Amino acid sequence: MLCCSRFILSFLTSTALLVPCTLPRATAQAAMRGQVTSVSQLADVQPTDWAFQALQSLVERYGCISSYPDQLFRGQRSLTRYEFAAGLSACLESINQQLASATPDLVPLEDWQNWQRLQQEFATELATLRGQIVSLEARSTSLETQQFSTTTKLTGQALVSVNGGGFAGDNIIDSAGRVLADQNLNPTLLYRASLDLNTSFIGSDLLKIRMDTGSNGANDNVTGILEPNFGSVLDYSVKPPSDGNIGIGRLYYTFQPRQNLTISLGPNIRTTDYVDRNSYANTSFRDFSTQALINNFILFPINGPSTGAAINWDVGNFSLRALYAAANAANPDSQQTIRGTSSFTRVLYPNSVSNPLGLGDRGLFGDTYQGMLEVEYAPSSNLAIRLQYSGGEVFDNRFDVFGLNAEVRLAPGIALFGRYGIGTYHNTAFGDVNLDYWMAGIAFPDLFKRGAIAGIAAAQPMIATEIGNATQTNFEAFYNFSINDAIRITPTLQVITNAGNQDTNGTIITGTVRTVFLF
Repeated sequence: MLCCSRFILSFLTSTALLVPCTLPRATAQAAMRGQVTSVSQLADVQPTDWAFQALQSLVERYGCISSYPDQLFRGQRSLTRYEFAAGLSACLESINQQLASATPDLVPLEDWQNWQRLQQEFATELATLRGQIVSLEARSTSLETQQFSTTTKLTGQALVSVNGGGFAGDNIIDSAGRVLADQNLNPTLLYRASLDLNTSFIGSDLLKIRMDTGSNGANDNVTGILEPNFGSVLDYSVKPPSDGNIGIGRLYYTFQPRQNLTISLGPNIRTTDYVDRNSYANTSFRDFSTQALINNFILFPINGPSTGAAINWDVGNFSLRALYAAANAANPDSQQTIRGTSSFTRVLYPNSVSNPLGLGDRGLFGDTYQGMLEVEYAPSSNLAIRLQYSGGEVFDNRFDVFGLNAEVRLAPGIALFGRYGIGTYHNTAFGDVNLDYWMAGIAFPDLFKRGAIAGIAAAQPMIATEIGNATQTNFEAFYNFSINDAIRITPTLQVITNAGNQDTNGTIITGTVRTVFLF
């Protein structure tokens, strides 16, 4: 080496200042050090060491010494020429800063000669380092000038599924006796895609604009044809309710007027985004796909596009949530079919499809609206119990429903969850109807692979003696695993007995392979 030992030591100790630009991330993180103002701060350097005086001189004269976070110098560690060049560059910068504010006599002639020889010896490596810095500055400037927005982030999701299946028996009929299918259907390839523009103006708020599209709505999967009314359809097929058209799927603004209090309001919201959440059965692109397993089915007569507001207030182990949603707030007239209502309302109020007139007023405070309250008790991340009430009007007819939602994690790899609902819908095609709903399941987080999840659940979405002569039961099993951070694959099996509350319907069995791309 063309320099005296004390300069070699200085470069060894100052390397960490520029190492992150030239080393792998793990090495760079290991080399992060703190500035040393006294050689006594180096725990592994003793006064008897041969380099002690050289290190002491470098600390006091040039300030070129730094240590590891554990206050160790580690003077025996070997280094590459590029590491040495990085240390040389850092020490040169330190010396130049001192010269700018002092006299040239500060540095002895011998040291000046060594500096010059070192700069010549490592001219190539120093030029490479400077080139990297210039390149990074240019790229940083380009990103700042060409970025889409300083306040908005773009995220997206693309979902593609292969779905197929069939049924036993001669045909499938609905609760009114209409034939839905008399032969098995062909498999389908369906899709859903969404882009989210997430904007924050003050850091604690969010303006969300979601643009989405889908393949063929409820008709792009077998269960959507064979049992379209009682929540058997693939949830992501009807969210969005699209047929290849791009539309606005969400438009709302969320802010926090005070700590632990969140308010959301907008002209395009979804009631199920704010209440009845569950860690193991709530998100159809992640866990279960059957709509009746995603949420308490009878609790949400409005589960599609709607206008309204929601609040969430956290107080210790308790959370209070409330929302109001109007199904047709942008229509002041009383014409056209009301959008945003659940599929089971077609069974209770068939005139909502055949005759859009005389179904009550539209607008923000029209006659198809829903209000909800939910109180959650969650003393830990392993247990949550939610009590719910939902009430309002559907096509100018009153409804009141009470719900229970619970989950408990018994061990790191096993959890139980369930929902129950009971309520009354007035003036239906069957008179005043008392409805019951239940679902229960077991989940296996991190099964076979960290981040994976499997689940098995069953549900009876609409228990009512007035509707049909049996009670439909839905079963689903799935296993969701990741290929990487951006790709997840989920095989799913669905089984439906007594579809449409009709005992003459044979068992329906369908299978789906769902692939989700996140970006």
